[in-house]
Amino acid sequence: MSYNRQTKFDIRCEWGEQGVKALSVDSDAVIIVDVLSFSTCVSVAVHNGAIVYPFHSNMMTAQEYASEKNALLASKQRNTKGYTLSPSSLMTIPRGTKIVLPSPNGSTLSTLTDKVPTFAGCLRNARVVAKAAQKLGARVSVIPAGERWFSTDFSLRPSMEDWIGAGAIIHYLSGKKSFEAQAAENIFLQYQNHLHDVFQQIGSGIELIDKGFAKDVKLASELNTSTIAPRLKDDAYQRVVL
Repeated sequence: MSYNRQTKFDIRCEWGEQGVKALSVDSDAVIIVDVLSFSTCVSVAVHNGAIVYPFHSNMMTAQEYASEKNALLASKQRNTKGYTLSPSSLMTIPRGTKIVLPSPNGSTLSTLTDKVPTFAGCLRNARVVAKAAQKLGARVSVIPAGERWFSTDFSLRPSMEDWIGAGAIIHYLSGKKSFEAQAAENIFLQYQNHLHDVFQQIGSGIELIDKGFAKDVKLASELNTSTIAPRLKDDAYQRVVL
């Protein structure tokens, strides 16, 4: 028996890979939240009509996977030309474009949900993703991806931006919420009226701004600017009519 599955509750919340494994088993839908990169990239791209393939490095090389899917490969490096893990690089991506987004957090988690309906959630699509997920059933698990301690052992670093993003989505979900879910919602409610200011002062936001990606921080902190819920279907996030 797992004591971390929050089975007494409809709306659950847990971090990272272990959170996916613990909660997805008996969920009607899972929402992956990686706000300052992957989920916001997916939201921007799918809103424009693109098709986004998440990638897990255990499968093959990213380039091999992109070739298999007849898709473009986004660069992990935001400071390169073309499409990258920078949301602003995807703002004008053409409808119908297929693209692989490799990332160690949100992208990897997206490949671990098996056959459970899966959405990419962020602040930009919080309301619509919540409503789309709940159309599939009452039991919804929200998974903040977190970051990695790249300078040490690559272990999970719970991140404020994903905690807030998860809380925003949970706020728009109805049902009995676990205490973990309530905690995330409370964090969102505390900061909802000045999200951009908060994002400019948290660790991940400061890093991006320092590297010249203030526009990404601004895009990621915008609330409910998209009306499209990206759902994973046929290995890719895309517009899906429920």
